[in-house]
Amino acid sequence: MSTIASIASDGTFAISANDRLLTSGEVAGMFRVDPKTVVRWAKAGRLGFIRTPGGQRRYREGEIRALLREPGDPGV
Repeated sequence: MSTIASIASDGTFAISANDRLLTSGEVAGMFRVDPKTVVRWAKAGRLGFIRTPGGQRRYREGEIRALLREPGDPGV
């Protein structure tokens, strides 16, 4: 188990030892949308993300699963 320390898109600093990081494609599969939709949600601030050293977005699994449990459309 590794510890992940990062700055989220909203500027907050987070450390998590258990939260797996997901790709846009993995998140898209969970919501049954296109990966570009996930990127648009992230750019609009609807999904928190971190950037890898290579500049790619990653999403915290715990946050995504919490959104999936909420009633209603997560993209609205």
